[in-house]
Amino acid sequence: MVYFIGAGPGDIELITVKGMKLLQKADVVIYTGSLVSGNILDYCKEGVTIYNSASMSLPEVIDAIQEGIDQGKMVVRLHTGDPSIYGAIREQMDELDKRGIDFEIIPGVSSFVAAASRVKAEFTLPGVSQTIIITRKEGRTGTSEGGKISELAKHRASMAIFLSVQSISQVVEELLEGYNENTPVAVVYKATWPEEKIIRGTLKDIAEKVGDEKINRHAQILVGDFMGSQYELSKLYDSSFSHMYRSGKE
Repeated sequence: MVYFIGAGPGDIELITVKGMKLLQKADVVIYTGSLVSGNILDYCKEGVTIYNSASMSLPEVIDAIQEGIDQGKMVVRLHTGDPSIYGAIREQMDELDKRGIDFEIIPGVSSFVAAASRVKAEFTLPGVSQTIIITRKEGRTGTSEGGKISELAKHRASMAIFLSVQSISQVVEELLEGYNENTPVAVVYKATWPEEKIIRGTLKDIAEKVGDEKINRHAQILVGDFMGSQYELSKLYDSSFSHMYRSGKE
């Protein structure tokens, strides 16, 4: 069996319990070494075969999985964050399907929710935004299939932008097509890692601040008024609000 496991955003304790237990049993581990903390391999048992996929092509990854399966071994494909978000797992799963190899996906903590936790923010605030947009600036490995950032910005929803901090000035320019220049922004570099950095600002000044810190990779860009001070209280805990578990008081 092959297990695709989300390793979490960086802190090795943010892998799920299920993911950790499977990693402890694995005979073969193929991990995304450019993004996953190498310390997470401390969970592995002695004698495990480890591959760093940062230097491997898709055929090489699949061949390593096939070799493990042919030898009756348990294989873990360890991805950063949650494998369903920018994880490039569909192409791997399709290859495994072609070869009749069974697999399972174990979700993980994505970097966008880790970043929100580090800035102590809630994406979905009543009266502010009930929508989260997850996107990236178009580049060599992804186009704007769901709409350009400039188009998505017009929704003024809470937004988490992956893989784009290297183009922060262009990202800001596109965001200003929908948000105003005073919209709060946080850039979180390597959320939950020991070297984490949090840069706060607005669309007016965030590009300069990020440039001063020389951050050009491994960062989430969080945008929206959910990081502001104005919002409405939730009805869920409003003493006058009735629902199936509680009768409201006058």
